[in-house]
This record gives sequence, structure tokens and C-alpha cells, in this order.
Amino acid sequence: MTGQPYAYPFVWPSPFEQPKEFSGLHDEPVVEVILPSGDEALLITRYEDIRAVLTDPRVSKNRNRPDIARMTIKKVKAFQSQVDMDPPAHPRMRGLIARAFTPARVENLRPRIRELTGGLLDAMAAGPQPADFAEAFAFPLSIQVICELLGVPADEREQFTQRTAPPWDYMAELIERKRANPGDDLISALIQVHDEKDGRLSSQELHWWSTMLLLAGYETSANQLCSAVVMLTSHPDQMAKLREDPALLPGAVEELLRCQVVGTSLSMLRYVTDDIEVGGVTIPRGSSVITALEVANHDPAAFRCPERFDITRSDDPPQLTFSAGRHFCVGASLARAELQIALGSVLDRFPNLRLGVPVDQLVRTEDAFTQGFTEVPVTW
Repeated sequence: MTGQPYAYPFVWPSPFEQPKEFSGLHDEPVVEVILPSGDEALLITRYEDIRAVLTDPRVSKNRNRPDIARMTIKKVKAFQSQVDMDPPAHPRMRGLIARAFTPARVENLRPRIRELTGGLLDAMAAGPQPADFAEAFAFPLSIQVICELLGVPADEREQFTQRTAPPWDYMAELIERKRANPGDDLISALIQVHDEKDGRLSSQELHWWSTMLLLAGYETSANQLCSAVVMLTSHPDQMAKLREDPALLPGAVEELLRCQVVGTSLSMLRYVTDDIEVGGVTIPRGSSVITALEVANHDPAAFRCPERFDITRSDDPPQLTFSAGRHFCVGASLARAELQIALGSVLDRFPNLRLGVPVDQLVRTEDAFTQGFTEVPVTW
């Protein structure tokens, strides 16, 4: 490790150009970075090293440790730091969650996603141009989909439309209502897991997971949808290929996830509980490390011409945007379904979709985690 520490997260020079730090960053397996809090951490940069670190039992996600680096100067919300994310607690929780969050449940939701998508596109098409894709489509769709899955009543979803976190007391009250009157939804299924005698979720775990699934399920998906539209409209040749051959859609979604232009790996902060070796570098016990997924997704040792956006890319390894190992995103199947259906429908409905402003006029939110766009004006 040499030179001055990098400031992390990196700054995107434009809405779709890679940060300049990506160039040559993979020459060093571990680099020092300064986080928004001012604390120092070590950034893991290479694809294979990151996969190894994500499965290493000596690397902990427990952020309750007093000597772990702070991600930002803002205090982390209580519900984000009170649940143990290490074994044996985390595998137990994840196994119980998986019993409720099944691929079959996501597949059964596909027709409803199409229905919600169609309604939002109808409203967008009937409205003025340019329309803000984020406000008119991406966020409303993601909110409605995750609320459908979790079982949030339709007349109570409005409180989530302003991109704000749900109040903790709301989720607690909703859980109690679902316990009294269960339905065919994820929160009801989690309550059943909680109330069973064999390895039940604690009340704290039940509230935490329900809240985090809601947060992660709408904000990340909405920002990814906006990212996808920015990337496709900025690469009209790729958008034309996708229109001509809808069968390319699943692979296109994976490439859009690899080339994501929103989101950072700041939340991937980990703590090393014993000395580990990464790429020939010894990382001492007590270090704070970040597995930089967006950097791994541009590793030239893993991806051919990683700087090129290519929806027909094949034979390269899987993108790491959903992480890997024991913390692989539990909602990955839902995110993929939502992106595939939404993007296919948008391109079909609006053959002349384009940005309503020059791409360099798009503005990002002041958020070190999401780096989403404040708005994405589009015309058609």
C-alpha cells in the first residue's frame, strides 16, 4: 500500500463515466481510503480477492464494535445496528427469512409487477414532457412492489413516496395487525416463523428484518431503474439491440447491474477479527475493510474490456452487485424480476425514449450510500 489515501466513495465524473480512480486501482489489491466520517479503512479492489473476503469467517459484519470505522459522521439509526450480522445469529436468521422469501413467491408476483408497471406507464404517457422518470415511475413502482410483497396496505403506502425511511413504530404496529389478521404476504410469513417454536425470530429481529426489507427493497431497486435508463439512453446502440431482441433482456440487466452508475460499497464495511492475507498483503486484526463491489465489477482480470457497456457480454463471471457468500442479497430474485419487467415495458411503450436534458446536467443526491439521481427527465 503506497501513496496518499483515496477519498471514498469515489466521485463519478459524469452520470455514466467511471470514476478516474478505477484506472490502475486493481494494480494494488488493498488501498487505504478515507471515509466520509474522516475515519480510515482498507479497500479491497480485486474481483477474486473480494469473493474470498466475503466468505472468510475472520471478516465480520458486526458494526457494534467500538473500534470499527464509522461510515459517516451521522449516527446510524438504532435499528440498523442492533442485530448481530455474524454467525451463528445471522445464518439462523437468514435461513428463517429464506423460508418466507422464496423464489416461488417472487414468481407469483410477476403478473402483479406487470400490472403495476402498465398503470404507471399509462399515467406517465398521459402526462407532460419531460417527465421525471424517478418520480413518475421508478420510485412508485419499487415502493408498490415491495409493499405488495411485504403486505403493506395500499392506502398506507403514500408515506413511503417521499424517499424517506418508514417510522419504526409504524412497522411495529403493522406487525401486530398482521399477527391478528395474517395474509398471504411476507410479513405474515415472517410472523409465522417468529411464532413457531423451532428456532424462532426474536421480536427485535422480526422488526429489524421487516423494516430493512422494505428499505432495501424499494430504494435500491428504484435507483437501479434510474441508473439503467441513464445508461441505455446514453448508449443508443445498446438500447437499439435490446429493442430488436427482447431475449437479450436478462443478460442486459446483469450488464446494467455490473455497470451500475448509482450506489457505493460504503455499506459493505467489515471488521477483521484476525490477521488475513489479501493478494499477498497482510491485513492486521482490528482493521476496517470495504469490499468494493463496483470496483470488482470493473476488474480487467475478471472482465474483458470492463469499461465497455455491452448487453451481449458473455463468458465473463457473474457481477457482484448483489454481493456474494453468506451476505448475498436476499432480494436479488425480486430485483431482477422488477428490472426485467420494468425495462422491457418501458422500451416497448416508448420507442423514442431519451433524456430530456443533456446527460451532464443530471444531479446526484447528497448521499454517500446511494449516489442516486435527484431526477431523471425523459421524453419520448
